[in-house]
Amino acid sequence: MPQAIAPNTFQRVRWVQSITVAWMSAEAAVSLFAAWRAQSPALVAFGGDSAIELASAVVVLSRFRANAAPEQAEQQAARIAGVLLFLLAACVVATSVMTLLGYGEPKPTLLGIAILIAAAVFMPVLAREKRRLSAATASAALRTDAAESALCGYLSLIALLGLVLNAIWHVRWADPAAALLIVPFVLCEGAEAIQGKHCGCR
Repeated sequence: MPQAIAPNTFQRVRWVQSITVAWMSAEAAVSLFAAWRAQSPALVAFGGDSAIELASAVVVLSRFRANAAPEQAEQQAARIAGVLLFLLAACVVATSVMTLLGYGEPKPTLLGIAILIAAAVFMPVLAREKRRLSAATASAALRTDAAESALCGYLSLIALLGLVLNAIWHVRWADPAAALLIVPFVLCEGAEAIQGKHCGCR
């Protein structure tokens, strides 16, 4: 990273990443709890991805602290996250297919809808600030984390569509269908994490 960067820039990065860690912790916990209560594949996909993004945010935060982890450790953590994303995608596909075949019935969940609306509003704002700070610090790790935050916003809209269709019009297949729409984005994010480069899905 450039040596002439103002100290308050690094302080702002740490502040933004701390907010990300707090938010992603709540988002993952609430989403997965709502998924369990409602048997919602879409929320499983969203909440699982949020949990992986939480791990990414923690790694980036450590990079901007005085005792930052070496770059090799960051790359290793990214690869582990990539593998977990592939496992998450497989789990979501299996759950969605089983639901579509009638082995489960997603229930309407106001809690799930609420957390998805909050993510759709908050994550694009967070992503925009991270992109600005990544340009100021020339940090590839922060730039990747910004892309993940933006993706989280997109995924929340897809999952929200499925949940709303099920809640209002009782379109039961909309929830697992939304989950299956999320899977390609999760796979792309996993490939990026493992390869250490963008695959062009955002």
